[in-house]
Amino acid sequence: MSRFKSRFRSSCSAISWSKTTRQRLVVTAALLGAFSTASGCSAIDRLSQIGETPKLTAIENPTSQPGYKPVQMPMPKPETVSYNPNSLWRNGSRSFFKDQRAHQIGDLLTVTVNITDQANFANESQRSRQTTEDSGFTNFLGSATLGASDQKFLGNGRILTADSNSSSDGKGSIQRQETMVTNVAAVVTQVLPNGNLVVEGKQEVRVNYELRELIVAGVVRPEDIQSDNTIDSSKIAQARISYGGRGQISDVQQPRYGSQVMDVLLPF
Repeated sequence: MSRFKSRFRSSCSAISWSKTTRQRLVVTAALLGAFSTASGCSAIDRLSQIGETPKLTAIENPTSQPGYKPVQMPMPKPETVSYNPNSLWRNGSRSFFKDQRAHQIGDLLTVTVNITDQANFANESQRSRQTTEDSGFTNFLGSATLGASDQKFLGNGRILTADSNSSSDGKGSIQRQETMVTNVAAVVTQVLPNGNLVVEGKQEVRVNYELRELIVAGVVRPEDIQSDNTIDSSKIAQARISYGGRGQISDVQQPRYGSQVMDVLLPF
């Protein structure tokens, strides 16, 4: 009876293990299928564009794009606008005449992108360690009175002798230089309660089979806008500047999908 119970338990464990294995196989197959479907759809889209130039993005309202969120910044307390009798001056005005610079939602201004970054880093670290451990006994419980054969069995009286040496030498250097000078028109998408403007601009340039895209976004102070309705990118708070592209050259510069997946999954 006991043998029957043990066999029954082993068969049940084998069945449960097989169920777990099947579940893992099903999950793995589902993941591989999803990945194959996604890569297949992407491959189909790319195959449909062979021999054609990259398509330009349609002009759309930035505030209606998926994921758009209004900017929220710390604001001062609102001030009451006072009008002086028999006076042309009003608090908050910048001139007696109408200002042609951007100041409300939908207005345009030109952003001058001028980025010149250069960084050089050089680090070097060295580490060396040496450890020696030696322990033993010369006369333990009258071992000196034993015979030669017994003393030979005890050895030379050393219990433990250990040596350890380790050293490391690491060097690293980074040299980076980036220069970017261009202009892009941006539209005012939001006016904050303190008068600052939230702007966003996008520019696409297609040359042959390569599409270059420039995106500029951030918060602008109206006083920093120059008289010609331009502003330097260094005066944009929370600036987000992106310059990239897509096309045949960009595809060649990127590793294949399989290599990217293996770089993520492999721990070595």
